[in-house]
Amino acid sequence: MRFEGSSEYVATPDLMLAVNAAITLQRPLLVKGEPGTGKTMLAETVAAALGLPLLQWHIKSTTKAQQGLYEYDAVSRLRDSQLGGEHGSRVHDIANYIVRGVLWQAFTAETPTVILIDEIDKADIEFPNDLLRELDRMEFYVYETRELVRARHRPIVFITSNNEKELPDAFLRRCFFHYIKFPDKETMQSIVDVHFPGLKQTLLREALEVFFELREIPGLKKKPSTSELLDWLKLLMAEDIPPEALRSKDQKAAIPPLHGALLKNEQDVHLFERLAFMARQNR
Repeated sequence: MRFEGSSEYVATPDLMLAVNAAITLQRPLLVKGEPGTGKTMLAETVAAALGLPLLQWHIKSTTKAQQGLYEYDAVSRLRDSQLGGEHGSRVHDIANYIVRGVLWQAFTAETPTVILIDEIDKADIEFPNDLLRELDRMEFYVYETRELVRARHRPIVFITSNNEKELPDAFLRRCFFHYIKFPDKETMQSIVDVHFPGLKQTLLREALEVFFELREIPGLKKKPSTSELLDWLKLLMAEDIPPEALRSKDQKAAIPPLHGALLKNEQDVHLFERLAFMARQNR
């Protein structure tokens, strides 16, 4: 089982190598990188390319590791016991109140699956450690039903992180790691071509110049990402903005049209406006 890329996702050779290394080692692939570099889409693309079902677990600050295994719905059981009748007949079997999580679904699936554990660093610091045993041994025990759940097939696990907090060393040892570098101009052009195959090359060249110059401005609180470039290009096409509108003898002296798709906070807009004003003053 090898990932050879996809026509809908531009995967660099080192990224494909990392995916296949994780599959060979049967270890989770921990993917880091700037927001908007395609970390989440990678799992979706690999699942589609290999023809495997995808199970997604999007992590929040309140998410507990137990939820990936199962949850016991005691509230529903209490309610059914009070209602009686048809509902009351369910109460005697506790299995009716066990809600299977993503890992349980993957472990008992008829075929191998792809699991995406998205933005693991949003959860409590103990969250990764609480998953160590299950991801290592591919089994867990359900105390309420006295049942041991073992994986029929070892799933391909993708874990994404935005580096919001450090992950435990014991967890990192069990993962294969890959950092998705921000695309260079050539790779970015390939990404844009996938999304907008009919885009005029003159507009694309000017837009990429503006985009990468924006990213190089020192002091930006949030650099524009790939997804924001794609949004901006979509707007430029929808509004039929000509390439000339993006071009300037001194591009830093002019704020780009529809810049709200690229700059996402007032500090960065004010910084750019100040730089543009200073550039005009120095002409």
